[in-house]
Amino acid sequence: MFKKILIANRGEIACRVIKTARRMGIATVAVYSDADRDALHVEMADEAVHIGPPAAAESYLVIERIVEACKQTGAEAVHPGYGFLSEREAFARALAEAGIVFIGPNPHAIAAMGDKIESKKFANAAKVSTVPGFLGVIEDADHAVRISDEIGYPVMLKASAGGGGKGMRIAWSRDEVAEGFTRAQSEARSSFGDDRVFVEKFIVNPRHIEIQVLGDKHGNVIYLGERECSIQRRNQKVIEEAPSPLLDDETRRKMGEQAVALARAVNYDSAGTVEFVAGQDRSFYFLEMNTRLQVEHPVTELITGVDLVEQMIRVAAGETLSIKQSDVHLRGWAVESRIYAEDPTRNFLPSTGRLVTYRPPAEGHHDGVTVRNDTGVFEGGEISIYYDPMIAKLVTHAGDRLTAIEAQGRALDEFVIEGIRHNIPFLSSLMQHERWREGRLSTGFIAEEYPDGFSPLHVEGENAHVMAAIAAAADHVMNERKRQISGQMQTQRPVSFERARTVMLGAASFEVMLDEADGALLVRFEDDSAHAHHLVSDWAPGQLVWRGTVDGEPVACQVSPILNGLELSWRGARTPARVYTRREAELARLMPEKKAADTSKKLLCPMPGLVKAMLVAVGQEVKAGEPLCMVEAMKMENVLRAERDVTVTKIHAHEGDSMAVDAVIMEFA
Repeated sequence: MFKKILIANRGEIACRVIKTARRMGIATVAVYSDADRDALHVEMADEAVHIGPPAAAESYLVIERIVEACKQTGAEAVHPGYGFLSEREAFARALAEAGIVFIGPNPHAIAAMGDKIESKKFANAAKVSTVPGFLGVIEDADHAVRISDEIGYPVMLKASAGGGGKGMRIAWSRDEVAEGFTRAQSEARSSFGDDRVFVEKFIVNPRHIEIQVLGDKHGNVIYLGERECSIQRRNQKVIEEAPSPLLDDETRRKMGEQAVALARAVNYDSAGTVEFVAGQDRSFYFLEMNTRLQVEHPVTELITGVDLVEQMIRVAAGETLSIKQSDVHLRGWAVESRIYAEDPTRNFLPSTGRLVTYRPPAEGHHDGVTVRNDTGVFEGGEISIYYDPMIAKLVTHAGDRLTAIEAQGRALDEFVIEGIRHNIPFLSSLMQHERWREGRLSTGFIAEEYPDGFSPLHVEGENAHVMAAIAAAADHVMNERKRQISGQMQTQRPVSFERARTVMLGAASFEVMLDEADGALLVRFEDDSAHAHHLVSDWAPGQLVWRGTVDGEPVACQVSPILNGLELSWRGARTPARVYTRREAELARLMPEKKAADTSKKLLCPMPGLVKAMLVAVGQEVKAGEPLCMVEAMKMENVLRAERDVTVTKIHAHEGDSMAVDAVIMEFA
């Protein structure tokens, strides 16, 4: 077994690999760019080597620097994580030439399966079901249009060396093919250094299901069940689960056997994933094979009990798989949410900045539920513009799907992040979505259920009563503390206090009465005076999460102080909460409301980024939907378009400018 390995990656996956290596008694070496000098993976590793400037193309993607770091530290093997160099045949060969072991598949398998075009040719030869498409290299946009006309719309344009949704576009017409090809090619070039793009038929209302395979260097290959990854936005996965609610045992077996057959065809000898697009009728077609560890591997680990990173290391060291296909049993259900630094209310555009507060839920196993949080950040750390905006992967496992979803919802409600925009409100609300809970999924789920984008949920109905009751309970606890300050009231309890309160959640108002009984706080609403909500909690002022039970059901609600009240966040809803006496409420209603500034005649930068191209000029008349400029952030190119017919009167930004969120790019008449 290896004594020391180097992790050629950063962030949460580097931390993940270090944890397993540490458990196996293997020393670890981290590599880092200027931007990651104080990163968590650097702190966790036994050694760390600086490899260059912040841009990945000048640091994490430079093979020579990784090889030199291995020689400098005496690392015997390299785990590539995912992304970066993980699917580069040249990287695996360079390591082999230097006498360093690559903890991943052999170079031949990477070449055969890592390239999306070549992998489809191998799949056809192995008689694996494939999606209709053009497997050759596309010359230019006109060539892409001709091919798409032959295949029939819609089509998907995909970077041959791609992954993570980058270099991928869906086109429904000839015009969209021409524009999408240019953008896909540009993103592929900047992200992977390879601008080849291919075209295939896009299956309408599909599901994305993938099979985890594991092989060794002695000809053994097994599959470890499937993962459903249909909840996506911009072709990037957001929620994953294992197993899939779609598959039955027979379909699972067929998909698994096809995945193994494909892996055997290229002598696959590590952990890898065979991805399929599946119809609602359980028909399935091969998409591609990822010759690396997947982001969503934790859900497979939790339902099988297999540490995939450990298996990759053991296989790379020449060991025979200790697991046979007959040993693989799927236990319970696991759900994973990807926590991103992005603003779901602005079409999920990336966010950057400092993590002023970072308090994930407690990990561990309790009452049949496991909570796991894979992360590469820490409180006070910075989310930079240079890398993928993922903050963490939150995973829950339970005996059945609904229990795992409920546990995921509670864990998300406990996950406190401040200082940047993040997608937790969206994820939290999604856990309550009826269609998701019923397992009626497709890759178009987000676009279909959130056609106008995500907006924070309105606090209404029973949810409003729960949040109002929590606000009243928190205020009651704070008032109890105030009564004990400086000995102002010497008795153990006040003789009497006003029990009538008005709770204001934003503009909504609730009249309540408070009482105590048997260690619980009773909150009775005047519009339902016959029923009192029972709240039990040990919450104390200063805690960021109110944990307790409401009418016997466990609830976790985030509470943060604001002027004269608290901000509550629960199940994707966020609202200011203020608790008044009746007289205070009367006066509060007389206060004028502040009005937001009018920005309707300005184009504001929706996220921190770099102006890649200015597509209009001063004085130009622009129709609704026409492009105004292009902003690049987190390696993704975003075209900003006119929302209505306008005339450009002033341009404040230029190509190459770095823009902050809400910075004015141009003005209109």
